Amino acid sequence: MKILFSSRPAYGHLLPLLPLANAARAAGHEVVLGTGETFVGRARQLGFDAHRVGIAVGEAEAEARRRHGANAEFIDVGVTMFCELIPNATVADLTPLLPRLRPDLVVYEQSDVGAGIAARHAGIPAVSHVIGRSMPAPILAVAARRLAPLWGTPPADAFFGDACVDLWPDSLRDPGTAAVPTLFRARPTPFDLDVPLPPVPDSGRPLVYLTLGTVAHGATTVLRAAVDGLARLPVDVLVALGPGDPAALGELPAHVLAAGFVPQAAVLRRAALVVHHGGTGTVLGALAAGLPQVVLPLGADQFVNAETLDALGAGRSLVGDAITADAVEEAARVLLSDPTARDTARGVAAEIAAMPAPDHVLTDIVGWVDRPPRHGRQRRDATHT
Repeated sequence: MKILFSSRPAYGHLLPLLPLANAARAAGHEVVLGTGETFVGRARQLGFDAHRVGIAVGEAEAEARRRHGANAEFIDVGVTMFCELIPNATVADLTPLLPRLRPDLVVYEQSDVGAGIAARHAGIPAVSHVIGRSMPAPILAVAARRLAPLWGTPPADAFFGDACVDLWPDSLRDPGTAAVPTLFRARPTPFDLDVPLPPVPDSGRPLVYLTLGTVAHGATTVLRAAVDGLARLPVDVLVALGPGDPAALGELPAHVLAAGFVPQAAVLRRAALVVHHGGTGTVLGALAAGLPQVVLPLGADQFVNAETLDALGAGRSLVGDAITADAVEEAARVLLSDPTARDTARGVAAEIAAMPAPDHVLTDIVGWVDRPPRHGRQRRDATHT
């Protein structure tokens, strides 16, 4: 089988797809990747046949803000980005590419709805892959109306495809997937770039892992507040800046180490606490490691993730002006000493460990594709639901 994986060119969009893409490649399927120009080279370095498809999220945001104004509400900017600019660009590039590649299946990360639309127009089964939680219902309703001319009815299905791969365990189920007819439950599996583990001190003190992800790493006010607060505690701190420059933090205390990209899964195995922006990959990675979290949400679905962890009792969140060095210090101190959040996180870790691995999920997806009736007709339930 030939499978096209499609993603916007950003680490938080592409990396969640790679465990399933690698499972497909290991099983002998032909895997092709479509993404924006800036990530085509990265995809090829990872061994994939890659093609330029669509535009970057940042490019779409710049155009959306030009249309709506710099102070426009997210519902206007975000819907224009993800329901008009990005899908139209993806459809324009995939429409001539799909007849040449002739894939049997298209798997797209949830925000890349243009890939699902292009697949539907070409009569190819399309599977959406969750990379975050669903948008709040009012925003989803507006987005669905904007997508209707491209996708058809019901327009909200564009976010979930003909079937959907869901990474959230039962205790954190996304209500947005409740009505999806074919849902493949999949264990969130980390994909780390091939980078060395920084020389974290072996001091016997707890290790706190601090990151604002690969997009918001430049939020220096939030980052500095977190560094300053954590530096007061009897812990070692590893700060991961991704594509950011560690030198930008200036001189740091001896027990605070700054790095660029890190092998996050390896770091989480050594950590006692994670302080981060609330990106889904880090949320699920920390939960899979059974770790409590302090979440400092900055945008997108990070606020929903923070609220979800708060409600579950697996962490604490600080938002906006509440993100101060004192508040970070206090939240971290409590989570390091109180076993309640850790016990809750360990319970979720057990749930995640019991979820199907990518190779099993791939087998179910292939069986679904091969089983009539196919795309555009009645859908069937998956094995793992």
